[in-house]
Amino acid sequence: MATDELSMKLNRRLKIEEGAQDPVAMDEAHENGAHDKPSTASADSELEAKLMRRGELNEGVGEHQQPSMKVFNPYTEFKEFSRKQIKDMEKMFKQYDSEKDNFIDLMELKLMMEKLGAPQTHLGLKNMIKEVDEDLDGKLSFREFLLIFRKAAAGELAEDSGLHVLARLSEIDVSTEGVKGAKTFFEAKVQAINESNRFEAEIRNEQEEKKRQAEQKKQRQAAFKELQSAFK
Repeated sequence: MATDELSMKLNRRLKIEEGAQDPVAMDEAHENGAHDKPSTASADSELEAKLMRRGELNEGVGEHQQPSMKVFNPYTEFKEFSRKQIKDMEKMFKQYDSEKDNFIDLMELKLMMEKLGAPQTHLGLKNMIKEVDEDLDGKLSFREFLLIFRKAAAGELAEDSGLHVLARLSEIDVSTEGVKGAKTFFEAKVQAINESNRFEAEIRNEQEEKKRQAEQKKQRQAAFKELQSAFK
């Protein structure tokens, strides 16, 4: 029994010296009775995979894996717009995204404004991007592009601002007629109706007041004539 154990140890030492087995892995396998792959081999494979991945990235073959992010869905986030409106905005966005990188940078925005017949200064273009650039990357994503039309429809853009001009000249109808249930737009619509009703009510009150004043004047004149006839 001792001879067999000694022979097994000698064979293991010989394999270790020849580099055929990892000493730690062999001991663990012997103790646990398992036949797992050596840990060193696993680490080498992982390192090799990482080096291959880095080589692909350097050569432009692979793509950088971004951290998992929430998928942007314009139809659920921008419910105030109809599908047709969003499709029109997407078409316009892609039309001026000349580099096809899903962004509109400063030069692409410059071309867009020139095509719309409202060229802007370099500073003006930077201010346009800054107004909706939520991630501060100096360019417009499609979501940020949609924010322009949200702000325009909500009346949040100054009339002389570049973004207001863009939204107005884009020929994309963002009136409340196409609104589908967004709270802010619904409230704006209700407010507009209330203001219209209030305006009409004020006109009716003014007309009724004028009628009442005319009737009172007529009554005073009749009373005065009656008084005059009494002294004749």
